[in-house]
Amino acid sequence: MTTIETISVVINGHEIKAQPGAMVLEAAIEAGIYIPYLCYHPGMKPFAACRLCLVQEEVEVEVDRGGEIVRQKQLRPAMASCTTPIRDGMVIKTATATVRDMQTGVMEMLISEHPHGCLTCHRVELCGPQDICQRHVSVNDRCVTCPKNERCELKDSVRYLGMEMNSPLSYKVRGSNKELADPFYDRDYDLCIVCGRCVRACEELRGDNAITFLERAGQSLVGTSRGQSLLQSGCEFCGACIDVCPVGALVERDHKWEKAQRVERTTCPNCPVGCQLNLEVNGREKVVRAVPELNAPANRGQACFKGKFGLEFVNHRERLKYPLIRRNGKFEEATWDDALRFVGESLKKFKGSEFAALASSRSTNESCYVLQKFTRTVMETNNVDSDSNNFPELRESLATQLGYPASTNDIWELEGAGCILAVNTNVTEDQNVVAVPVKRAVRSGNTKLVVIDTREVELTHYADIWLRPMPGTTLTLLGGMLKYIVDEALVDSAFIHEQCKGLDELLKSLGSFDLDSVEQTTRVPKDQIWKAATLYADSGPGAILYAMDNVAQEQQTLHARALVNLALVTGNIGKPSTGLYALSTGANSQGAADVGCVPNFLPGYQRIDESPGQHAIQEVWGRRVPRDTGFSVRDIEERISDSSVKAMLILGDPTGYDRDNLGNGFSTLDRLEFLVVHDTFLGPVAQMADVVFPATTFAEEDGTFTNLARRIQLVKKVITPKNFDTQSASQFICRLAKAMGGSGFDFESPAEIFSEISSLVKFYQGVSHSRLANDALVTLRPDPAYPQPTQLLYSDRVAQGIQWPCWDIEGPGTSILYTEGFGPGKAYLLPIDPASEHLEISKDYPFIFVPGRVLAHWDREVEVIQVDGMNHIQKEELIEIHSQDAVELGVQQGDSMEVIGNGWHMLGAVYITDTTHPGTVSVTTLFGELATHLQLSKNPDPMSKVSGLKISQVRLQRLA
Repeated sequence: MTTIETISVVINGHEIKAQPGAMVLEAAIEAGIYIPYLCYHPGMKPFAACRLCLVQEEVEVEVDRGGEIVRQKQLRPAMASCTTPIRDGMVIKTATATVRDMQTGVMEMLISEHPHGCLTCHRVELCGPQDICQRHVSVNDRCVTCPKNERCELKDSVRYLGMEMNSPLSYKVRGSNKELADPFYDRDYDLCIVCGRCVRACEELRGDNAITFLERAGQSLVGTSRGQSLLQSGCEFCGACIDVCPVGALVERDHKWEKAQRVERTTCPNCPVGCQLNLEVNGREKVVRAVPELNAPANRGQACFKGKFGLEFVNHRERLKYPLIRRNGKFEEATWDDALRFVGESLKKFKGSEFAALASSRSTNESCYVLQKFTRTVMETNNVDSDSNNFPELRESLATQLGYPASTNDIWELEGAGCILAVNTNVTEDQNVVAVPVKRAVRSGNTKLVVIDTREVELTHYADIWLRPMPGTTLTLLGGMLKYIVDEALVDSAFIHEQCKGLDELLKSLGSFDLDSVEQTTRVPKDQIWKAATLYADSGPGAILYAMDNVAQEQQTLHARALVNLALVTGNIGKPSTGLYALSTGANSQGAADVGCVPNFLPGYQRIDESPGQHAIQEVWGRRVPRDTGFSVRDIEERISDSSVKAMLILGDPTGYDRDNLGNGFSTLDRLEFLVVHDTFLGPVAQMADVVFPATTFAEEDGTFTNLARRIQLVKKVITPKNFDTQSASQFICRLAKAMGGSGFDFESPAEIFSEISSLVKFYQGVSHSRLANDALVTLRPDPAYPQPTQLLYSDRVAQGIQWPCWDIEGPGTSILYTEGFGPGKAYLLPIDPASEHLEISKDYPFIFVPGRVLAHWDREVEVIQVDGMNHIQKEELIEIHSQDAVELGVQQGDSMEVIGNGWHMLGAVYITDTTHPGTVSVTTLFGELATHLQLSKNPDPMSKVSGLKISQVRLQRLA
C-alpha cells in the first residue's frame, strides 16, 4: 500500500497536513479552515481576480538590535491564498488587522458597483428566506428583488467581514441590459462582480468558450464570446456557469424567485451517465432547482441541458393523479383496487406469447426486475424488454469476446487517454457529460481524437482526424484500420499471445480490407485511414467510444466486433484510460439488462434454456421459467401487426418510439386487444390504453440505476406531492401480480427487491441499498455558517456508488474490467465480413440525407431575432452537395433548393463542396435551435423526446 506524501502547514495556530503542490486556500478548505473568497471554485485553476482571499505569512527574520543579531517573527505583505503554493513549515495568518482592512476595502469596491439593498435593509436580522417585506423598504433593490436572495456569497461575505453599511449608499449602475430571451436561464450583468468563475467554468470545466471577458470603455465585463445571445456563441446550456456564480447574475428561469427549504440528492433520469444531482425543494414539495454534486464520481460536479433544465416534468400540472379505465370509448377515474381487479381479470386470457411487457428507460433496477419476474412467472412468457434496448448489439459483442456485456472503464479515465476513437456517436447530446473528459483531454494537448461519423457533430470540431465514410460503409473502414494495424506490426504481440485466441481466423477475414479497396468503398482517402489507425495504435492508452447511430441492424454485431478486435490487438483492454465505452440511451439500460429485463436472458445474463443458473432462479421464484426466447422491443411492431402479441403492459411513454426505433409503433399499438400503461402523463401511448395507472416520477421513489460505467447508484425519494394517488412501477407490478394470484411479490420495499436481485445476479452480490447509502465519501469543509459556493455547501457526505462486479460485502467493486485477464479463458478475436454492407437507394428518394448539429458555425454570421420575447436563430440553411451532383442537377452556389423527405421538407441555399460524397446531401444545424425548441415545447417532458440525427433518403428540387 502506497503512502501519500504530505507536508505540514500551520494556519491560525493549527497544524494541518496537506499535499505538496496545493495552494494555501485549498489546504485551508480541506482542513475546514475558512478564508473568504469569491473567485476561487473547487476544480478550477487559481485565478486571483477578487483579491479577497488574502493572508499573511509569518516568517522569522534576523534583526540588528544595537549590534546584536536577533531573530524575530514578522508578517510578510498580504498575498492571495488561492495562488500561493504551500511549503513545509509554512505559518499562515488569515485574520490579521492588515488582512481585514484590505478585504474590507476590496468588498467596498465591489459593492460600489452592486445593488446593496439586501445588505442595508433594517429588517435583515428579522426576515427569513421566504418572508415578503417590500412594504417595509422604499428602495427598488431590496433582497426580495434579487433571485439569489439568501443564496448569495457576496452578501454572506459582507456579513462575515462584519462590515457596517448605512443606507442610502450610492452605487454605480453599469446599465447592462438584462438578457432574458435566451433559453433556460437569465443573465443580469448589473449583478455581476466579474469574478470570472463562469468564464473559467465554461473553458476549464466544459471545454467550451461560450462566455468570455469583454472590455468596454476601459471596464472589464463578462458576456458572450460572439454576438449578444448564447445561441450565437456556442452555449451547450449545461448550466455550469450558473452553478459556480456567487451572485444573482446567472440564474435558472424556472422558479427563479423560489427559495429552497431543503436539499436532497438523487440520480438523474435522463441519460446513462448517472449524474448525481442535489435537488432543491421548496415548502410546497416542488423541485425548484438541480445542482450537480461536486464530489460524485459519476459526474464530478457537471450536468447537461437535460439534467439541469429537464426536470420540470416532476412539478407539471398535467400529471396523472388517479387510475383511468376506458369505458364506452372514454376514460373514467377509478380506484386502484378496481383498476387492478379489472386488469387482472383481463390479462388472464392473454397468458403466454400473446402478452408482452416493456419497461421505461427510466425504470429502476427494482422495477425492471419485478416486471420481468411478473412477465415470466405470472404471464408465462419471455416477451419482456426495455424501450432503451434498441441496440442490444452494443454490449453483446463485449460479452461474447471479453466476458461481460458492459463498458470496461470509468468515463473520467478518458482524460488520461493518448488517443480516443469516437465512432457513430453524438455523445455531446445523448450522453453529454461523457464529452466533458474528452474535450478536456483534447484541449490539454496530450490526447488525440479520431472521429468516425458521416454526420458533422460537435466532436468533429475537436478531432485531429475526422473520417467521414459514405453512409453504410463504416464497417469496411474499421476493417481497413484493423488490417493496417496488423500489417504494420502496430499490434501488442505479447498481449495477443497471452490473452487472446482466434487471431488466425481474424487475419483470414481481413484479406479484402486493403486500403485501396477500403478507400474506393468508403470514399475516405487512404492516407487519412492509416493516419487514424496509427494514432489509435501508437499514442499510448487508447479508448473507444461507440454507439450504433445509423448503423443497419444486420451490421451492428459486426461493427461492435470490429471495435473489440481493435482494442484487443492493440492491448487496449484492462488498463487505465483504455477500453470500450458502449454508449446506450436511457438512464438504466445497463441495469435493465443486468436484472433480466430482456427477452433472451434471465437475471445475471443466465441463459433461458436449461442451465444451472436457470435452476437457481427457478428455486427462488418457485416457478418454471419459459424456455423460448421472447420478442424484443424491435420485434413488437411486427408481432402486433401479425397478431402474435395481443396484449401489452408498458411502463412510461417509450422514448424509443420517437427515435424511430420501433418504426411506426404508434399505429400498431392501437391494434392490441388490451393495453395497460403505467405513466406520469396521459401521453400518446397512454391515450391508446384500456387502463392507465398514474406513476410516480424518479423524484418520488426509491431504487437504483446502473450507469454506463457499471456504477450502481441510489435513486432516492425526494418529494411527496399532495393530492396524488400515484405508485411506483415496482409497487404497481407487485400489486398486479398478487391480484392475479402470483407468488413471490410480497416485497416491503425496493431495498428488499434489491436483496433478491443481488442473491441471483452474482456480480451484484456485494451490493445492497444500505451499503450504497452508508459507503459515502465524507468531505471536510468549513462550517455552513461561513460563505461558500452552493456546490461545496451541498457536498458533505456523498455516496459513491459501486461498480460491478462486486462479489462480497467487503469488496470495493471494480473500476476497470479485465485487469487480471479474462477469467479462466482468453478473449476472442472474431472475424469480420464486409460482404453484406450495402445501402439501398430508392428511385423516389435518390439522395442520402446526412443531418448534423453543432454548437456554433464559427465561419458564418448567425442572426438572432426575438419572437414573443424569446430569441430565435434566423439563418438560411446551407444544403451541402458534391460538385458532381451539382453539375447533374444544374445548380450553382447559392441557388435556392428544397430537400424533400418522406413526410417532411426543408429549404436552403446550395453549398457546393467536395467534403461531402456524391449522392449525399448534408445540412448541419445549430444546437441553439434545438435548445429554443425544447424551451418552447408544450410537451410536459420534452427532454425525453430530444430528436436524434437520423440519416434518411431524400430528393432535391431546385427552386426558381
